[in-house]
Amino acid sequence: MPEDFDSRQLNYSYTQNRELSWLRFNRRVLEEASGLENPPLERLKFVSIFGSNLDEFFMVRVGSLFDIMQIYPDQVDNKTGLNAAEQLDRIYEHVPELINLKAEIYAGVMEALKAYGVEDVEYSDLTASERKYVAQYYKTRILPILSPMIIGSHHPAPHLVNKKLYIAALLQNKKGKSALGIIAVPNAVAPYVKVEGTDMRYIRSENIILRWAGTLFGDYDVVESCVISVTRNADLSFDDEKFDDSDEDISNKMMKLLRKRNMLSAVRLEISRKVSEELLAMLKNIAGVRPHQVFIDSCPLHMGYVYSLASDMSDYKARALQYEPYAPRIPEDYDPKSSAIEQIRQGDRMLFYPYHSVEPFLHLLNEAADRPDVVSIKITIYRLASSSKIVQALSRAAQNGKEVLVLMELRARFDEANNVAWSRLLEDAGCQVIYGIEDFKCHSKVCLITMKNRGRVSYITQIGTGNYNEKTNAMYTDLSMMCASDALGEDASAYFRNMLISKLDGEYEELLVAPGGIKSTILRHIDEQIAKGSEGYICIKANSVTEREVLDKLREASIAGVKIEMIIRGICCLLPGVPGETENIEVTSIVGRYLEHARIYWFGIGEEAKVYISSADLMTRNLNRRVEVACPVYDPEAREMIRKILEIQLSDNVKASFMQPDGSYKRKRYPGMTPLDSQYEFMKNPLHHKRSEPQPQKALPLDSFKQRLMNFLGIKKK
Repeated sequence: MPEDFDSRQLNYSYTQNRELSWLRFNRRVLEEASGLENPPLERLKFVSIFGSNLDEFFMVRVGSLFDIMQIYPDQVDNKTGLNAAEQLDRIYEHVPELINLKAEIYAGVMEALKAYGVEDVEYSDLTASERKYVAQYYKTRILPILSPMIIGSHHPAPHLVNKKLYIAALLQNKKGKSALGIIAVPNAVAPYVKVEGTDMRYIRSENIILRWAGTLFGDYDVVESCVISVTRNADLSFDDEKFDDSDEDISNKMMKLLRKRNMLSAVRLEISRKVSEELLAMLKNIAGVRPHQVFIDSCPLHMGYVYSLASDMSDYKARALQYEPYAPRIPEDYDPKSSAIEQIRQGDRMLFYPYHSVEPFLHLLNEAADRPDVVSIKITIYRLASSSKIVQALSRAAQNGKEVLVLMELRARFDEANNVAWSRLLEDAGCQVIYGIEDFKCHSKVCLITMKNRGRVSYITQIGTGNYNEKTNAMYTDLSMMCASDALGEDASAYFRNMLISKLDGEYEELLVAPGGIKSTILRHIDEQIAKGSEGYICIKANSVTEREVLDKLREASIAGVKIEMIIRGICCLLPGVPGETENIEVTSIVGRYLEHARIYWFGIGEEAKVYISSADLMTRNLNRRVEVACPVYDPEAREMIRKILEIQLSDNVKASFMQPDGSYKRKRYPGMTPLDSQYEFMKNPLHHKRSEPQPQKALPLDSFKQRLMNFLGIKKK
């Protein structure tokens, strides 16, 4: 926002708080667990994903709000006018409903799995022989590494580690004196034990320890016990995401934060069952939380183990309970036995992950590593796979005498240690590694291959919407464009030169580079569509939209009659369909087997449309405080491919939901509609390039927009 921003001048009628929008997104993740079209074990994974998402939300976003509340209690969110304390109140009001829904859905999923012989059992459910097996397992594998503690007036309270499982017990000695018993569930203990001789009955380790907790506290009796987990403010990276809607200098805020904050303060206490007031008071005291920060959750408090259940089943059962395996395909017009560089010179190549294989890009890198006329490879890296073929190709290129420059972002949240290790390996191989720009995360996805032949320099440039990570390339939907444009190559070359000297305001012919270059261009293109009125069209696909200037400009376009379709997976602070404000805006969210991750900006209709792919979501942090790149798409085949992607996703009525004017969502399902799951459609046909004669550029589907808009607003056609 401009420096003279005054929250009193803002119109909040068509915007919503980002945190509450995120909670609504995570609710849709949880609802996927109730979808009977999903195999039972996949449904259980959605419950687990919901839980891990919520964990990170509390650690980062809720923790950040606590920090802001301490430093700037009067600072308000520019989408709702709420200060940090008021936002926290709203969050803590919304979460219990989600926890109750989670318990209901989890019970249904476990009932479905039980029909296949997959059962999470309590000790009391075991047969005599099974109890004997579990008892022996406890004595030999668990008991030797347990460290029970008694906390009383003469015993200092231990620090409860973030998200670690503990057994908590109300103790009482023979004199009637009460104390609190704590047993940490050791990291070395497997999360569950498969009951010997059964198909797939298992008991979680915390429940095994609960069974024998009464034997671990000497003269004290266990009156009652439960499993607990404390969530702490874990945002130690001090990056700008804390202050997404702020304009004040971030470094000044960080200094104040370091002086004032209570590092790693607890923001949530989870308890596995309802307990007595006496035990609850002890637990709140040791965790340092208030009553509204306590959540009773009957589901497992850690559910990461669900991903290993299949490995303990027979192959037949594992296949029956999971999605059918999908093998990404090589585009039909791409020959993996021919030169990647020469094929790209014939026309731009667009890969659509995970439906397309990453192999053509790996083929390109490996060819560049060995090709004599390649003089350099330059690449930005944000996240890498744990076993990276990309790093192997870059290392070989350096060993072959190529100049290899890697712009490595060490501040990728939760991947910091991994990136440090990879940077050292790359340096050992002879690559030049630089670490981005101070105060600005480098989130762009750019790879530049430079060739020199008979004194002439030529380029192959790859621009992507997702990370150079083969693992996520198989799970996230992303676009990767490879082209031989000299203009784009010269821009990419200038981009890397600018990054080496921390120059953020470089000039480019084709590339849009944030901060500065992406938002201003988006606003300009929206203005161009505003000038066209009802003939204007905008389609934006992104993960999140929070930037206030963009929200206001889209609202202005809606009022001018521009038709706006948005495919926003997660946070969307823009409320569609608000009378007099955003009536021409439709927001769709798709949650399915794959994580929707591609960013596409489309302005206009037909051949005149401006089309971009980008690494940037339309968030304050991405557009103002990160180094991001957006790239125009000119190739007719690539544009047609993007058009089809948007058209099919806008027609999804299985995994897609419409956002309502109040921020809630409704499924896009109407009587008589033929089911269309866009991700399944892409799995059947990943939109291969044809490389046929160029066809006239088609318009995006506008004819059904008005009717779809009326449907989701509940307006009947006159």
